[in-house]
Amino acid sequence: MLRRKELDDRVEVDSAGTHGYHVGEAPDQRTQRAAAIRTYDLSDMRARKVAAQDLDYFDLILAMDHNNLSVLQRICPPEKHDRLGLFMSYSKNFDDDEVPDPYYGLGHGFDLVLDMVEDAADGLIESLEQRLRAEANADSEQALRNHHDSTG
Repeated sequence: MLRRKELDDRVEVDSAGTHGYHVGEAPDQRTQRAAAIRTYDLSDMRARKVAAQDLDYFDLILAMDHNNLSVLQRICPPEKHDRLGLFMSYSKNFDDDEVPDPYYGLGHGFDLVLDMVEDAADGLIESLEQRLRAEANADSEQALRNHHDSTG
């Protein structure tokens, strides 16, 4: 999705859990099958747990549900809480604020989750495009002011 918008060289994405239950494991086979139908290859992915350095490194850390957001809020320094949020807050077509866990449900739950994730990812990418444009404009304006100050 980022590649289509030519943002893959400007935006870094990673995935991590708040618990270490599946560290080192590949995604559930049902997830991989549902993703493969949509041409997403998850075979190289391995689960990892959120690390303290993630809270410093990433500008935005999004949780799939309120429970995971609460865990992130507990481990994140208060001055960095503005980096935390719910992934589904970027959704345009779903009213849900959480992505359901399809693990214990029927197979169609994986397709629903992918629908939700794709929708929220589209909204997130739009938001990132706006943010990057605003930063580029601010940098250009600053460069013009600096140039004017040095020639004025």
